[in-house]
Amino acid sequence: MTPTIVTDTLPWLDPAAGPLDILRQGLKIAGGPVSLACSFSVEDVVLIDLLQQANLPVGIFAIDTGRLNEETYEVAEAVLQRYGVPIDWYFPQRQAVERLERDKGLFSFRDSLDNRHECCGIRKVEPLGRALACLSGWITGLRRGQSVTRTELTALEVDELHGGILKINPLLAWSEADVWSYAEGNRLPVNRLHRLGYPSIGCAPCTRAVEPGAHPRSGRWWWEDLEHKECGLHRR
Repeated sequence: MTPTIVTDTLPWLDPAAGPLDILRQGLKIAGGPVSLACSFSVEDVVLIDLLQQANLPVGIFAIDTGRLNEETYEVAEAVLQRYGVPIDWYFPQRQAVERLERDKGLFSFRDSLDNRHECCGIRKVEPLGRALACLSGWITGLRRGQSVTRTELTALEVDELHGGILKINPLLAWSEADVWSYAEGNRLPVNRLHRLGYPSIGCAPCTRAVEPGAHPRSGRWWWEDLEHKECGLHRR
């Protein structure tokens, strides 16, 4: 059984604490296995590089929804080649995907918010639950500047939805410019869709390019309002 973190026991962190400070503190508090949830965004690749540079004992897992862009797989392969780290892949339950597509077709997620949540639940949320089942904590590449749904992020959070394990957000205070400065300065493998106008990349049918200066999440589920642009992986 993984340890349950109590909110009141989380320490106060200096607002100026950097990603490595947050990671080290988080690993200490988690007191058990911790993994990075990796979608191979530029933020996640930055975190992989930081973890490798600091030689921190953190695993990496990824969710293959079955509808990822080819460019995302290219980054995954580049990460594997560069760092030689194992990536634990999780897939949706076959029967649930087959039932969804048989009963509602291939694009039911565009018909209603409920349908979209159903698709995300099958393809993302359920596999995430399995990935986190034996962990004491997980790391994300979330930043406050990414979305109106993420402005209240804290560096360390208790994930009540997954048994009270620790959720670690090392890049929460970084700007998009900070992320890109690190990625380019260290010549990290980056999803080429980012340079084609995709600041946020999810499943291929649910992501499109945006105009320069547009909100970073505006290309995700573009038919929905900004306050709905979460898939359920990071419900609070």
